[in-house]
Amino acid sequence: MFEKLLQAPALASWLGLLAGLLAVYLLYSSWTFQDKQKHPPGPRRLPLIGNLHQLDLKRLDKSLFKLSKRYGPVFTVYLGLKKVVVLAGSKTVRQALINHAEEFGEREITPLFHDFNKGHGIGFSNGDSWKEMRRFTLTTLRDFGMGKRLSEEKITEECHYLIEEFEKHGDKAFDNATIITYAASNIISAIIFGQRFDFKDPVLQEMVENDREGSRLSASASLLIYNTFPMLGPWLKNWRDFMKTVQDNNRHMLHLINKLRETFNPDICRCFVDAFCTRKLSLKESDAQRVHYHDDNLVSSVTDLFGAGTDTTSNTLCWSLLLMAKNPQIQDRVQEELSRVVGDRQITMEDRRNLPYIDAVIHEMQRFSNIVPMSIPHSTSRDVTFQGYFIEKGTTVLPLLTSVLYDESEWETPNTFNPSHFLDEEGKFIRRDAFLPFSAGRRACLGEGLARMELFLFFTHLLQRYRFTPAPGMSEDELDLTPVVGFTLSPLPHQLCAVSRH
Repeated sequence: MFEKLLQAPALASWLGLLAGLLAVYLLYSSWTFQDKQKHPPGPRRLPLIGNLHQLDLKRLDKSLFKLSKRYGPVFTVYLGLKKVVVLAGSKTVRQALINHAEEFGEREITPLFHDFNKGHGIGFSNGDSWKEMRRFTLTTLRDFGMGKRLSEEKITEECHYLIEEFEKHGDKAFDNATIITYAASNIISAIIFGQRFDFKDPVLQEMVENDREGSRLSASASLLIYNTFPMLGPWLKNWRDFMKTVQDNNRHMLHLINKLRETFNPDICRCFVDAFCTRKLSLKESDAQRVHYHDDNLVSSVTDLFGAGTDTTSNTLCWSLLLMAKNPQIQDRVQEELSRVVGDRQITMEDRRNLPYIDAVIHEMQRFSNIVPMSIPHSTSRDVTFQGYFIEKGTTVLPLLTSVLYDESEWETPNTFNPSHFLDEEGKFIRRDAFLPFSAGRRACLGEGLARMELFLFFTHLLQRYRFTPAPGMSEDELDLTPVVGFTLSPLPHQLCAVSRH
């Protein structure tokens, strides 16, 4: 075959085809260049690979943040053949997601997201199905006390289980990430399934491990490339491993759902799953919404809630304890305020208004840890002119949260852990517009109220009881704040001592 290709007529044909393709590419590039006054600027791309050669896929958010300093707050990059518009800086991201919520409110369904749930559920869906599932989920979460007294009681109870696990280690150093993850997972599990799991329950352990592994794999360089060239999927080990975690988790979710169905009573609503089944029963065949209440939407919604309620909260809590051990002078002030205001009694959400320094510390640890650095990709629902640039319908948009939480024009010391970012001169807590760890607009985090309550109660209960220090023989300076990059940013595996204060 190759010998035939090298024959003169065949070779001439191939060279002609290549020359034609090159001419088309150069013509397209020339047209794009001439029309740059209408479209967001960006670095020149190469055929097929786009700008991939200019990006660090291990820390894509940092690469894009660096490019924003050259090309401005609205710019274009190509991930292979995929055109992506990046929004950078607090003012730009807020303007897009809040003032142009409709135009920038669609979810970009990448090949990996589609593999994950086939367009069902809450987090990675669009259209009428997404609207109905989001509306139903918000109502149900509120009915189960999200951000209210009922949630506070569940979290406080889980704090006691978590402290029991900490007690088993005495003053010895240990890795607290796993048990913190189990505790955070139990809060969302109580809402979804109406139960908490024992920390030794193999189902809980496997679901949490699958969630962690899926998060890690989803941000790997090979799967970022897969989103550009999806035909590579079956040949990529990371893709095969990712699909296995998805299948395993779906199996667990469906098993738990079916167990609840066995004892389902429409007159007694125990959890999210019951609420979903009751809603389905209440709708007539003629009701337009009924078409959305099927098993795929139920399993995907439960999976979305479990993952979101487990990963982000637990990672933020792990960061918080590491940052306390890294900054003992800040930990001193936290514990001084706790002792002065609360003492040894049980902490409640009512205490937060009287703990301005702790409130500032919690907000700063969310800003500094930057858990979801690129948000989740959006897509434009229609053609839009934004900040003078034309962006076509269906364009992938990345609201770069790294550039918001580390915006040098908004934060006095963006690269330093500094609770003063949220305090005025009198030491009172202040809100900042550039604080967007939960994103904003139509796709803002559904569970923000619950997450804020969890962070406050878990953090204060632990700091009331323990002082966190590096492992013996290690100094504060040796604690590494380099993140592990996955779908979220988590701390490197590490060990801390939880030294009892009593």
